[in-house]
Amino acid sequence: MMRSPAPASGGRKSSASSRNPSTTSRNPSSTSRKSQDGWDSSRSSTSSVSSSGGSKSSSSSGRNPVKIAAWAFGSCFVPPVERSEKGDFSEGFKPPSLTPSPSAYGSSCGSSCGSSRGSSYAAEKRRSGRGIYNSNSGNTSQKEPGGTRFTMVEIRKATRNFSPALEIGRGGSGVVYKGQLNDGTLVAVKRAKKNVHDNRPSMEFQSEIQTLARVEHLNLVRFYGYLEYEDEKIIVVEYVPNGTLREHLDCQHGKPLDLAARLDIAIDVAHALTYLHMYSDQPIIHRDIKSSNILITDNLRAKVADFGFARLGVAESGVSHVSTQVKGTAGYLDPEYLKTYQLTEKSDVFSFGVLLVELLSGRRPIEAQRDLKERVTAKWAIKKFTEENAIQILDPNLSPSPATNLAVEQILELVFQCLAPDRQRRPSMRRCAEILWSIRKDYRKLSSLDSFSQSSYQRNSSLIHNNKEKS
Repeated sequence: MMRSPAPASGGRKSSASSRNPSTTSRNPSSTSRKSQDGWDSSRSSTSSVSSSGGSKSSSSSGRNPVKIAAWAFGSCFVPPVERSEKGDFSEGFKPPSLTPSPSAYGSSCGSSCGSSRGSSYAAEKRRSGRGIYNSNSGNTSQKEPGGTRFTMVEIRKATRNFSPALEIGRGGSGVVYKGQLNDGTLVAVKRAKKNVHDNRPSMEFQSEIQTLARVEHLNLVRFYGYLEYEDEKIIVVEYVPNGTLREHLDCQHGKPLDLAARLDIAIDVAHALTYLHMYSDQPIIHRDIKSSNILITDNLRAKVADFGFARLGVAESGVSHVSTQVKGTAGYLDPEYLKTYQLTEKSDVFSFGVLLVELLSGRRPIEAQRDLKERVTAKWAIKKFTEENAIQILDPNLSPSPATNLAVEQILELVFQCLAPDRQRRPSMRRCAEILWSIRKDYRKLSSLDSFSQSSYQRNSSLIHNNKEKS
């Protein structure tokens, strides 16, 4: 039986804080409506948006939502309930300026979240047709996101006719190639797998281009355009040069990530998901947050990729969730969604909790070769946490220290909440980001004290050694 996390001590912000989780408020009601997802509603009469929560404010663009298919996998924990939520921002988690701020990747926007949904921000969203995290860099020589319809000639030239030497990734939905456009821009070219007997690739393709066209954020891959020609379906996004988070956790890129870098990556992903859930035109649920979908830049920051499973969330008052078939990846799937077919932003929160365990332990979500009690990594980590043996889950590539030990305890407190069996007990992604900011602040402060103490100890040891030699 899991216990509740112990109260915070030492003045740090507790993830079990008495402050309410920070999401938009939802009030119970009892109405329902058909799903706006054209594919879901035409495919099944049970695909509907149900209501037992209300009043989620959003500036919807009125565009048709994402068309996506559904495919199921299994997961680990338990069932459902609903509750209204309110919350406010903590210090250190402040809104981005609406003034553009160019980034090294051609995208400009604040990397932290907004402090309120005031009228000025709402007005900015309506004027721009995009979320407040988005802004143009002002550099007209850079590609405008999603503004290009590519030709097959351009794509073949960019990828040297899909040369195997330029292949940088391969998955169930297709192959990704590194490419270079005529203006020198490096891109990643995702070529969907061809399967005339299965319409899933087509649905996922439509989902991804419609979702990517809606969003722009520093911690999301930048969308340049697409091509749909005969049986070819191709998406062109920015090239992120340093592999995936999973590759880094497997040490495929040399030196292992230290805990400071892992905390930065966790915060980047939390910012990206907060933006999708709260600040895009309409709430977007990613549905496939996992380490292989987190791309790492040269300076070890994160960008969330792969929107093939993405789904538009609830954007109207009196509705709490979208009912749709299950889609996701084994080990990351929200058990409540798996059981009830009710999809909310909290399904991404569950997956994020699993991702945090990966970052701490270095293990994959399902480790089939391990003993039965350790095969589902998240369950194993929570058991260690409740037994007050949290440090035992630490990745062997990380060295224990007072700062590291405290951070592991604090992060697992947050994981405990994210993996709650019912969504009402999970924090919002905005609240997750607030907590991680606090943890990183504590970690940096304690690490600097550790370094100072260690250097003082080394100096004293050296002086004692020198004095002994003189005597």
